[in-house]
Amino acid sequence: MLCPKCNSALDFEEDEIDIGDEFTCEECGANIAVTDTDPLELELSDAEDDDDEDDDFDELDDEDEEAEEEEDEEEEW
Repeated sequence: MLCPKCNSALDFEEDEIDIGDEFTCEECGANIAVTDTDPLELELSDAEDDDDEDDDFDELDDEDEEAEEEEDEEEEW
């Protein structure tokens, strides 16, 4: 079976995977999900997008914390 992103050969035993299993392509790092087993179908997983969204929230949290610290300093004066 080939990676849906980079078309590299994927190394796994087809008879040992189930629908919903996820793994990472060793060549391109894409997250891949098994969507069907008969016939075997793979698709790119949304896990990559979730990581990006988490990073966005982390950045917002950091900015919120900095703003709160500045407000606290202003209140002390």
